[in-house]
Amino acid sequence: MSEHDEIKSTLTESSETPGVIYSDKVIREDADSVDEPSLEESAEEAQPEGAMSLINHLEELRRRLIVMIVAIAVGSTICYFYAAEISGFITAPAGKLYYMNPSEAFFTYLKVSFFAGFLLALPVVMYQLWAFIVPAMTNKERQAGIFLVPSSIILFFVGLVFSYYLVLPAGIKFFMGFATDNLQPMFSIGQYLSFVISFLMPFGFIFELPLFIFVMARLGIISSAFLAAKRKMVIFLSFVIGAVISPTPDVFSQTMVAVPMLLLYEISILIVRYILRK
Repeated sequence: MSEHDEIKSTLTESSETPGVIYSDKVIREDADSVDEPSLEESAEEAQPEGAMSLINHLEELRRRLIVMIVAIAVGSTICYFYAAEISGFITAPAGKLYYMNPSEAFFTYLKVSFFAGFLLALPVVMYQLWAFIVPAMTNKERQAGIFLVPSSIILFFVGLVFSYYLVLPAGIKFFMGFATDNLQPMFSIGQYLSFVISFLMPFGFIFELPLFIFVMARLGIISSAFLAAKRKMVIFLSFVIGAVISPTPDVFSQTMVAVPMLLLYEISILIVRYILRK
């Protein structure tokens, strides 16, 4: 066989078995033939599971707000049938009250029903808020939330009970102490209930302070030494907050709000120091 025939035979075998000759062209063609994921598929894979768009977030928020409003409305409707009993319970520290115009009692009952209905629906409201923010949390934060949500509700009601049985009677007694033979107190039911509600609600939020400090310390943001160093500032801020949220601008109401806040702050320092060891 001639040299020309050998070359021809080699080329024939190579054409029958493609891929034997590894030229640059073959390698590039093989690389191009591999299916690469598109940009859309990469974006979908990079997006975390359970993530929602802005529109979905707004729809989720709207749906949960509707649930909260419905829960408060249902609670207020139920409480309206017991508005007289609830009003009697709230007005017990002041004794006999009056209404100055024909519609005052009716609108006062509506206010009482809404206030009591909000408290009755508070677990539903807190759950809806928690369910809205939980997708953005880590597993560790979600586990902490299982403890935080019921604790916050309990502390809120403890603050209301503390204010009603200890702080409110002292406040009513103080203000009625200005009565004389020629100046007798005659409370309007509408004004009195507005005073009581605005007096009770701040204590519900103030009693959340230990829980807030506990979470901050657990996350390592603050320590007992940091809290002790900021004591003077907290004393000043407590009286400022008391002046802002108290229903009347007198020093007594301001002090009645500030002192429990300071006591809760000191309790929080002890919890962080001796329980969390921080």
